[in-house]
Amino acid sequence: MNDSTLRIVWIYPDLLSTYGDRGNLLILAHRAAARGIPVETYEVRSDMQMPTTADIYLIGGGEDGPQSLASQRLITDGGLHRAVNQGASVLAICAGYQLFGHSFFAKGTKCAGLGLLDITSDRGETRAVGELRGDIDPRLGLPPLTGFENHGGRTHLGQHAAPLARVTGGIGNDGHTEGAWAGKIIGTYSHGPALARNPAIADLLLRWATGADRLAPLDDTWPERLRGERFAATAPA
Repeated sequence: MNDSTLRIVWIYPDLLSTYGDRGNLLILAHRAAARGIPVETYEVRSDMQMPTTADIYLIGGGEDGPQSLASQRLITDGGLHRAVNQGASVLAICAGYQLFGHSFFAKGTKCAGLGLLDITSDRGETRAVGELRGDIDPRLGLPPLTGFENHGGRTHLGQHAAPLARVTGGIGNDGHTEGAWAGKIIGTYSHGPALARNPAIADLLLRWATGADRLAPLDDTWPERLRGERFAATAPA
């Protein structure tokens, strides 16, 4: 960070915001403030210039048309690329996750992505809808992933991106892996919102952004209760 204030940007909420994705912004801000970290949040609409000096950037899900438009505007703007190259942390959800890759399909057309994750996305034979769960890459030191997915895409990882999780329920990327990560970028198909169900991912983003090895513990009784209920509801019969 440039100073003691944590700056969080929500990218293009006018184009990409489905299934409670705004909650990711609220949860990050709350978990930072609860630890005494000064925080400022910014909702940057698609007609605004992207700031380049924030610490965390969030992008959500959306339909094909807004997804394609968002990718075009972000490529033209260039600010997000500069922020990532300067070390910013990112959480990209669903359509936002796809557009972080090299290419994706929208309304049957192959579209250029941002190229910030070594992934490509195309269309699956069926739509993935329902509960999503998986075991997160042990290198990240996080508990299992839980979320809700609703997407028609399938995502393929290149050699410079690692799966965020190995699927234990649902589809994710392809029925075997879910999401991707590289550097300080995390992409996932998990809605819910993702950070309400996975507060440990929120804390990982905060640690990346602040440079802290550890954060003060919070009372996560209610998030853990939610996680327990969702895992119980989706446990194999």
